[in-house]
Amino acid sequence: MKVVTGGVTKAKGFEAASTAAKIKYQDRTDMALIYSEKPCVAAGTFTTNVVKAAPVKWDRKIVESGQPVHAVVVNSGIANACTGAEGMGYCEETAKAAGEALGIPSGSVVLGSTGVIGKQLPIDRIKAGVGELVKKKNDSLENGTLAAKAIMTTDTKEKELAVEIEIGDKTVTIGGMAKGSGMIHPNMCTMLSFITTDAVIGKEALQKALSQDVDDTYNMISVDGDTSTNDTVLLLANGAAGNEEIKEGTEDFDTFAEALHEINVYLAKRIAGDGEGATALFEATVVGCESKEQAKTLAKSIVCSNLTKTAIAGHDANWGRILCAMGYSGASFDPEKMDLYFVSSAGKIQIIENGTAVAYSEEDATKILSQPEVIALADIKMGGEKASAWGCDLTYDYIKINADYRS
Repeated sequence: MKVVTGGVTKAKGFEAASTAAKIKYQDRTDMALIYSEKPCVAAGTFTTNVVKAAPVKWDRKIVESGQPVHAVVVNSGIANACTGAEGMGYCEETAKAAGEALGIPSGSVVLGSTGVIGKQLPIDRIKAGVGELVKKKNDSLENGTLAAKAIMTTDTKEKELAVEIEIGDKTVTIGGMAKGSGMIHPNMCTMLSFITTDAVIGKEALQKALSQDVDDTYNMISVDGDTSTNDTVLLLANGAAGNEEIKEGTEDFDTFAEALHEINVYLAKRIAGDGEGATALFEATVVGCESKEQAKTLAKSIVCSNLTKTAIAGHDANWGRILCAMGYSGASFDPEKMDLYFVSSAGKIQIIENGTAVAYSEEDATKILSQPEVIALADIKMGGEKASAWGCDLTYDYIKINADYRS
């Protein structure tokens, strides 16, 4: 597997575009298109929030029906959530406009929206934006990056990655882009992820590869504990690589799944690290566990703890908050056998041994916790399983951003 420059347009046969439709933002792009001339097999995972946005309902219907997908149209600024029949109608109008402009069926157009909940889309601007996107689309890496920027809301940076793998004698590419900064607590966040691949792979195998990976990637991040109405991960495969079909239970499937994991974990970490107001990516890794589920429960509880997140913001080695978060997680362990370390590019320091604080330098701990990526490593000494979860520090700016988000 090789990481390469690019995102969604790196996979053969995919094009992208962005435009400024003035949906909410007046000084930046706010619509994106991903397009494949060849029909794509589609897989997807969606929010578990009972309140589901109109585009989530639209996409689920298409993905679950097995219909081929040709295009994704995404807008930022307005989420098209809690918008009733009118919002669903706007999905249909957007897909129809894209279908007519691209010469494809409207049922092969999937949608994504992110932004303020409860507002109706300015559909005339959306449809005009679709026309501009179709005019601008191409397969350049630049257009892929611009599309990744166009779907941002409170994000501070675009998020994209591409990898190449060998399947038989063919090079297969997977590329992805995502957005997410606030309302991030996926249970498949506001989190959108779009992944393209030129692999030849069937729908069931594609869906299995995605579904089995989401629990270890996007579902292991949290910024603020709020599961969005719009969470969507879509994976499109157009077969342009010409490889022998990837099937479940084969070495090729494992290779593909490993590459997909590389994309998903990278995008998930970039979302967590770009949490609203954040200054650091905060990772919790728990090792020595009896089961994977135990490890995941403990790690997720640590990154979800607001008290721990504020300690990270203050570069304070307040290990009691971590132990507390593990204690109320619901997973059993013996705190008197646990070791805890803080790790970053500035070094590694042990804080707890067998449940008791050890002598350590507060100055060294502060230096380690002052880096842009910080890890809390806990060893509960019960077995051989481990898991990681990702979040961010909690700063004053999180409140500032969300206190006036609608304005």
